[in-house]
Amino acid sequence: MRKKKINLGDLKPKEHQGEHSHDDGHDHDHGDGSAFKTYIPALISFVMLIVGIGIDYFDAIPQFQSWVRVVWYTIAYIPVGFPVIKEGWKNLVRGDVFTEFFLMSIATIGAFIIGEYPEGVAVMLFYAVGELFQNAAVNRAKSNIKALLDVRPNEALVYRNNDYVTVDPETVEIGEKIQVRVGEKVPLDGILLSEKGAFNTAALTGESKPATITKDEKVFAGSINLDGVIEIETTKEFKDSSIARILDMVQNATARKSKTELFIRKFARIYTPIVVFLAIGVTFLPYFFVDDYIFRDWLYRALIFLVISCPCALVISIPLGYFGGLGAASKNGILFKGASFLDAMTKINTLVMDKTGTVTKGVFKIKEVKAIGWEETEFMKYLMAMEEQSTHPIAKAILEYKADGADFEATEVSEIAGKGLKGIVNGKAVLVGNKALMTANKIVVPQETESIVESIVLVAIDNEFAGYVVIADELKEDAKETITELHKVGIGKIMMLSGDKDSITQKVATELNIKQAKGGLLPEDKLNEVELLKQNQQNKIAFIGDGINDAPVLAASDVGIAMGGLGSDVAIETADVIIQTDQPSKVVRAIQIGRSTRKIVWQNIGLAFGVKVIVLILGAGGLATMWEAVFADVGVALLAILNAVRLQKMKWD
Repeated sequence: MRKKKINLGDLKPKEHQGEHSHDDGHDHDHGDGSAFKTYIPALISFVMLIVGIGIDYFDAIPQFQSWVRVVWYTIAYIPVGFPVIKEGWKNLVRGDVFTEFFLMSIATIGAFIIGEYPEGVAVMLFYAVGELFQNAAVNRAKSNIKALLDVRPNEALVYRNNDYVTVDPETVEIGEKIQVRVGEKVPLDGILLSEKGAFNTAALTGESKPATITKDEKVFAGSINLDGVIEIETTKEFKDSSIARILDMVQNATARKSKTELFIRKFARIYTPIVVFLAIGVTFLPYFFVDDYIFRDWLYRALIFLVISCPCALVISIPLGYFGGLGAASKNGILFKGASFLDAMTKINTLVMDKTGTVTKGVFKIKEVKAIGWEETEFMKYLMAMEEQSTHPIAKAILEYKADGADFEATEVSEIAGKGLKGIVNGKAVLVGNKALMTANKIVVPQETESIVESIVLVAIDNEFAGYVVIADELKEDAKETITELHKVGIGKIMMLSGDKDSITQKVATELNIKQAKGGLLPEDKLNEVELLKQNQQNKIAFIGDGINDAPVLAASDVGIAMGGLGSDVAIETADVIIQTDQPSKVVRAIQIGRSTRKIVWQNIGLAFGVKVIVLILGAGGLATMWEAVFADVGVALLAILNAVRLQKMKWD
């Protein structure tokens, strides 16, 4: 069934929007004055209906029972009925007959033909009020997307011709320098040129805690500068910025319909014409079977049948339920690429995860310094002098060590492939690397180093072993809690796959209480492991990775989840779900939101079908009036919408 929202305050022709009238992601409310105008037609009809019913009931004006009554109710009908009739006619001309506009038009005009003027006006009025409530509910469900639209930057202060000039962000090129003042939005992705800055990234990550970023680190478009004037060198064009991609994803997410939505839409197209023909049967077939057949009575029953048949409670509240789920997820820093993945998350029973960058921070830190025969500070100065010549991530971790006094300088530094570095520091020969380097130079390494599973850097000074530094990747703060919560929400099988050493992988798995773990894997090895799991059709697999080297596995799994995908192009392209905050615990939240969404959708389906079937039977038997029919249609739709809106109110903490 084709569903389109009508602005009852605007009778000018509109371009047809098709089935997805709520899915454009834009705010159509143009201010309080304009919003109020949409209620005026319904208010006029309501006042005239109440006055007319009052005159009918009290018989206050004898002349009212003549042609005046017909004219009065016709005038009351026009403000709410004309837009519906016009839309029904436009659809009819296009060949789309069985729309609710057509059904409501036939039912209410039929009520006028048999003299049931108040009921004809009331049915159309309640339908119009239902439309207004539905519009309000949709706008409420879009509130998170509106917030994203609000943070879309609309100007940039760029350095050109020795001065800062204000331009459209779309005209800024990669490599240009932009300035962002306090309280302003960062217009494009870039690298921070200033020493440091504090940013509100809530629109991007869902996290209210300000993020502190230092020089040469990435800054994302849509962040709000909280502290001092900063300068940024742009690294992406506006159309490729994080906020632009996120907006595109969220706004287009509803285009990927869930199987439930697709089924309901197909069902509505079959169900509606069937009920129309049944209504025709209700009108004429009793003539052959009932002795006291009265055409007017059976036509009235058929009209009730038509009003009830409108499946708007289904075709509106179900997409709205999924839209609410997508909005609730984006508010929590979780981007689903479509409603279909909200459904898919509810079926996951097996979770496969990467280690580095998923449950660990992916940043090396010094865990232990052991100097033998040297003061720790002096020992570290020798080591740091050598590591200054290296670009290895471990070198970066070592250089963060704080040592008082003058720094040492290394000379004649050379790299021995796969082993480490050798050079001269303060006139002393220094070796920095692994056990193979020490063995090659006949340096005796203490036995205690054999039991250390983390990355270890061994140091020898003047051909004597001088000590070692243990480097380890830190667990994320919520990693342990995530595994516990995953078990609680019914994920029976959790497996860790990593390219890191198997000993380190097993150690991390033990800390997190993960029973199955494999290390030393290449990307293709991870893919093979997931393919093996998929051979058991009972397994519904989600894979969590960083979205770059794990791209093949993300694509192969039932649901691919990219951690910290905010700055990763590959993650955006490959994954089905993006966790913007880099927190593994958000995977649990994604499952909870998916299940809550599905639960509400099925509650709405049950409510709509249950009430409609009951009132259809009562209507066919002459036991239901137009008022019950209105409740079965508009009333149930409103109840279903209110139920769907609950997703926006739910607490996920």
